[in-house]
Amino acid sequence: MTPALTPDEFDALRLSLKVSCVATVIALPLAAATALALARGRTWLGGWVMALINGLVYLPLILPPVVTGYVLLGLFGRMGPIGSALAKVGIVFAFDWTGAALAAGLMAFPLMVRAIQLGFEAIDPGLEQAAASLGAPPLRVFATITLPLAAPGLIAGALLGFAKAMGEFGATVTFVASIPGQTRTLSSAIYNAIQTPGGDAMAMRLAALSAGISILALILAEAASRQLLHRRQKVGAA
Repeated sequence: MTPALTPDEFDALRLSLKVSCVATVIALPLAAATALALARGRTWLGGWVMALINGLVYLPLILPPVVTGYVLLGLFGRMGPIGSALAKVGIVFAFDWTGAALAAGLMAFPLMVRAIQLGFEAIDPGLEQAAASLGAPPLRVFATITLPLAAPGLIAGALLGFAKAMGEFGATVTFVASIPGQTRTLSSAIYNAIQTPGGDAMAMRLAALSAGISILALILAEAASRQLLHRRQKVGAA
């Protein structure tokens, strides 16, 4: 029988869930806006602009996570150009859980954008054009037609981002280190357990817990997408 989590392990779990939820909530609106621009901007953005945006969006996936964490430390550290300015108003990212959320959100951002972009691209433009031809203003068309039809992509993007944030390690540990009770997430706790003599059991327990949460998020993303797609097909058939 698997032993109960120790206080340190529970703190790592709690912090991971907190960091992942905050990272997802903050990154989702920006990811949705970026995905919409990529899905609809082909007609009014030049090819090189689209290529530049795509490159910037997927850069965190291309760069080693340690490099991403180092860049964040240089920008948002207490001596960095952004971090020093934010510190004056009491906002600190380096070596704090907020920095872990920032790093996790940045690493999850490309996956969120891709899933949401596919949701926007799957919408039949004729439905939006029909609503506009009936006199609906653009904002109402977006709120009542575009967003509901893109909901499967939005939900999938959010849950994929959450799963990625749960497993983030390289950028996070480089930016905020692994401070028990403050920045030590499940991933960094697993790494710390591996480096500790006799910590194999703890590492296996935390790895199974982390994998289980991420797999559950992916299953929920797939189930939600299928359910919303089924409802959309029923509405379209009606």
